[in-house]
Amino acid sequence: MTAAPGTDPENAPSAGDNGMPRLTRRVRHWFAGTGIAALAAVLGITLAVRGGATPACAAPPTGSSVHKGSASFYEAGRSGGTCSFPSPPADRLYAALGSAQYAGAAACGSYLDVTGPKATVRVLVMDQCGGCGGGKIDLSGEAFARIADRAQGIAPVTYRAVVNPPLDGGLTFRMKAGASKYWFAVQVGNHGNPLRSVEAKGSSGGFRKATRQVDNYWTIDDGIGPGPYSIRVTDVYAHQATATAVKMVTKQVQRSTATLVTPTPSSSPTASPSPTIAPSPTPAEPAAPTATVEALAGAAPLDRPRC
Repeated sequence: MTAAPGTDPENAPSAGDNGMPRLTRRVRHWFAGTGIAALAAVLGITLAVRGGATPACAAPPTGSSVHKGSASFYEAGRSGGTCSFPSPPADRLYAALGSAQYAGAAACGSYLDVTGPKATVRVLVMDQCGGCGGGKIDLSGEAFARIADRAQGIAPVTYRAVVNPPLDGGLTFRMKAGASKYWFAVQVGNHGNPLRSVEAKGSSGGFRKATRQVDNYWTIDDGIGPGPYSIRVTDVYAHQATATAVKMVTKQVQRSTATLVTPTPSSSPTASPSPTIAPSPTPAEPAAPTATVEALAGAAPLDRPRC
């Protein structure tokens, strides 16, 4: 359900499981947090802060596993969701996952094929759904309309990860506001598969492992100098690529030709990646100088948590 003109989309009512308007996420979260806190005070239970807690055995959808559940829809407006993307994808086909599959931002930037009563749609994971559990997902209004009638409000679906989705261009890098030579914080984009690790090094020293944060930035608390940086990215299937010449320029998208995705059949599997001219940036996100490719590795089995 889209927001009325002049209404903040994040606070706009959306369709619930019974087709009636749902409370906004902020209001629902406030009620839930108040009730749980009161219960904890009575029972003496120590609760983790909701925004930073990641369920045990949390993991994003991967491989060939098919998940069965239901889908509702919401409107993110111009927000890039909990994954902190600059904006939603241009086609506005995106999804929010429950905390277990959002997995502390591990699902950010991956793709799902979602099949409903009418058809199948491919969506980018860019958000966390606070009320989604047990296979429930939240789709953009545009995506939901592809797989079911919006009047339903909720529809039965199956969904699965898209392994090595075709992408336009290579990895992107975006330094967080406040990042500096003393505090390294980067967001990796356009990777397609869920990421396993990000490592970075400055003009001197070796690679250092960054820590994934729930807002989809990777940080090194004491920094690695002023840059430029080499950033090595590994996905959950052990594809690996390294981009160089990434600068300490905050809030700008720096584009590279480094890619994690295995070449499609139409591409030459033996051809070495080479630098290309970056696409023209949008006014809101000017592009910094292009990074170059350093390495590309093959696939390996996925390590999954044991429950």
